[in-house]
Amino acid sequence: MARIHDISVMISGDIPTWPGDRFVFHRVEEIARGDVCNKSFMEIGSHIGTHVDAPYHFEREGMTIEQISLDTFVGPARVVSFPEVERIDLEEIRTVPLSGVERILFKTSNSDLWRESSFHEDYVYLTPDVCRLLAEAEGIKLVGVDYLSVEKYGEPIFESHHILLGRGIPLLEGLDLSGVAPGDYELIALPLKIAGGDGSPVRAALKEIVPSR
Repeated sequence: MARIHDISVMISGDIPTWPGDRFVFHRVEEIARGDVCNKSFMEIGSHIGTHVDAPYHFEREGMTIEQISLDTFVGPARVVSFPEVERIDLEEIRTVPLSGVERILFKTSNSDLWRESSFHEDYVYLTPDVCRLLAEAEGIKLVGVDYLSVEKYGEPIFESHHILLGRGIPLLEGLDLSGVAPGDYELIALPLKIAGGDGSPVRAALKEIVPSR
């Protein structure tokens, strides 16, 4: 039976968040207090933890989260690893065979940052040149990274976001790929069906591909 890898981060009050985002969890009913059930309220940003950026996140006329075909979030994906870089630039991406790739997930040292509760500004990011190459590559449907943004922290014009989202390519951000080896998998990462949503938390998983006999 094919193994399934959970590549989502745990959502809690201790999770690293982009500055300004937050997650608040409040138990409003509890069996231990005499209530008939356990029930909670949540205040959660659309870009908390493992999440999808819809094109509308940065593009005025871009697709909102509920308008994106579910085919985008389910199907073959390639995990590529760059464990010792500060950024992923053309030198790195040119070592990756992109022919036939529909979904590409970048594994870096970022995945180790999820063990800490504080947000790190010096995470590994994708340069605009790489995003442009991916946007122009035939067949790319989705790009994933293992921290909270594809963009270098502090970039004022968000060029990498505009390049990919402007081409209608959603971004799967906030992955934890620390337990996954590079290679080809089947991705399942379905967002919530939020009317007019600019993004959504997801539960993302990779299913190993079992060779046919």
